[in-house]
Amino acid sequence: METNAMKQDKIVLDHGSGGKISHNMMTDMILPLFNNPTLSKLDDGAALTIAGKRLAFSTDSYVVDPIFFPGGNIGDLAVNGTINDISMCGANPLYISVGLILEEGFETEKLQKILETMAGAAKKAGVQIVTGDTKVVPKGKADKIFINTSGIGLIYNGVELSGSFARPGDQIIVSGTIADHGITVLSAREGLRFDSDIQTDSAALNTMVKSIVESECDVHVLRDPTRGGVGTTLNEIASQSNVGIRIREADLPLRGAVKGTCELLGFDPLYIANEGKLLAFVSKNDAEQLLEVIRANEYGKDARIIGEVVESDPGKVFLETAIGGSRRVDMLAGEQLPRIC
Repeated sequence: METNAMKQDKIVLDHGSGGKISHNMMTDMILPLFNNPTLSKLDDGAALTIAGKRLAFSTDSYVVDPIFFPGGNIGDLAVNGTINDISMCGANPLYISVGLILEEGFETEKLQKILETMAGAAKKAGVQIVTGDTKVVPKGKADKIFINTSGIGLIYNGVELSGSFARPGDQIIVSGTIADHGITVLSAREGLRFDSDIQTDSAALNTMVKSIVESECDVHVLRDPTRGGVGTTLNEIASQSNVGIRIREADLPLRGAVKGTCELLGFDPLYIANEGKLLAFVSKNDAEQLLEVIRANEYGKDARIIGEVVESDPGKVFLETAIGGSRRVDMLAGEQLPRIC
């Protein structure tokens, strides 16, 4: 039987979008071959029990273009991204590995700057880079530098989080303005200029997650909406938990310049990547308390409650528009912005 991922005989950029096509590749090709109870959860990282300790483990690769952009570069993006994937498992990130794939001819001055920002990001987050690898490929066989980072951390006692744990009645919190990173990278790539400063939201969210855990609020899901944006991430959670999701356009936090750029270029900000935001699904009774906890963090000042989980329309996400209508928010169908992280 032909699967969705097999309908194309070659890999295309859409397979790396974090949207529907890459999701199909995971469910149709990868998962059947490697299937096990941990992988089948399709969370940001793996929750493992080893010698009585609950560990979170995750890996990610970064191919962003350009490698330098306002507010950051590929180096701190890689460190922060892996820290966040570990954190979304309800864990305290501890150790990271770094794999570098370098193109022959890449300037050592740029490499030095990238490594320095990686070291700075790790130090700020309180994690250590403890192992790694470096490979060099001939000129023209890569694009300057690709980075792989993996990380491990200890899951906090009593914490159980998964995209499959969303429950009807849960309130959905986003920790700040959306689409900042994707529009920043696009602006650097295309030489766009804005009246106001827009820069990546790349940041390590482990201190925010620690505060969330310590609040003892009834949180069921944490997820950072990176590739595919908030819209795709919500669809993944709706599918994992077999619930419906309703969000409100009027409550989506969005910078004016980002909104204007999306309108000008025809992008939907719900599908633009974020690198320093999280989504939290929390019981209704604890939603306001958790919102204040997140707002107290340096990266959560613009946090808002944007919607809720419902029993109807399981596996689907709907947006209540600003004019009172409703539209389906499907999983991202293709690649809006390639090589965004």
